[in-house]
Amino acid sequence: MGNDILIIKRIFRPISMACVIFFIGIGHTSSSWSFSQETQKREIVHDIAVSAISIAVTVQDKKGRYVNNLTKEDFRIYENEERKDITYFKHDFEAPVSLTILLDVSGSMALLDRLEESKVALEYLRRSLLDDRDEVSLLIFADGEVEVAMNFSGDKEEFLSLLETTEAYGQTALNDAVAVSPAFADKGKNEKRALLLITDGIENDSQYSYEQAVEVARRVNVPIYTIGYKIPLREQYLKRYKRSSALTTSRIISSLERFSEATGGKAVFINHPAEFNVTLRKIKKELSHHYLLGYTSYKNPENEYRKIRVTTSNKKYRVRTREGYYSGEKTDIR
Repeated sequence: MGNDILIIKRIFRPISMACVIFFIGIGHTSSSWSFSQETQKREIVHDIAVSAISIAVTVQDKKGRYVNNLTKEDFRIYENEERKDITYFKHDFEAPVSLTILLDVSGSMALLDRLEESKVALEYLRRSLLDDRDEVSLLIFADGEVEVAMNFSGDKEEFLSLLETTEAYGQTALNDAVAVSPAFADKGKNEKRALLLITDGIENDSQYSYEQAVEVARRVNVPIYTIGYKIPLREQYLKRYKRSSALTTSRIISSLERFSEATGGKAVFINHPAEFNVTLRKIKKELSHHYLLGYTSYKNPENEYRKIRVTTSNKKYRVRTREGYYSGEKTDIR
């Protein structure tokens, strides 16, 4: 993108859904019937909105090993406990990934070398774990803004150059960043998409509440993988950043876990730079093992939340996917 930086303001409220909406119009269709020697022509108009729902599914056995030999017939999808026919199935280890990196660059990330060590790890990710077919975008957030530092691209050198010049500043609007970023991440060209959030978890500048951020994030079919890096463990340290009593170590951990859990991703908490590369390798491995499933459902203009449940023919397997989706668009959650 050169020097042109797109800024997603925190007042932006994403309304895009992970579903693709089709409108099937059966309009202006004439039919005739005879009733007591009278012919009446009736025009029947139907507008049916159909949502094509796509979900990424992870399957592991009880020892945590990925299960890769399942077929379409091995899966069952339930929406609000109603079984749905699977209309799309794909499981391809080599399929390219569209990865959006959401990097916390707020002031607290400058402490304890958090940002610098995160940048080193991301360089390893781009150079060693992602190949030429993968594409990456880089979003950075601080002071209530999410900047698109780099749009989706396969250009490794551009990514590394932008990463090198990134510096820490300002406060942390973590909830706002989580709320607006999945809709951007869903624009990747590859079927396999994910958002990688790297943060110390400190939140002190958001307009969105934690609950609102979760509600917005789970509208989009992009799993959030979170790396909580050097989460503050001492209350004395947190006092410097507190805007409310809710900012505690346990709340930071539970919030980051919830962001990932709701979207079908995973949260990992590490404290040493040596753990970073191992964690990134595990995340990349999991993305490779994703099953992609699809089904159709009718759109509800009332925008109800529909729960998704996926099972397999082997009940001992652990299945992880997004918790659900909204059946219609919602312009504002406030």
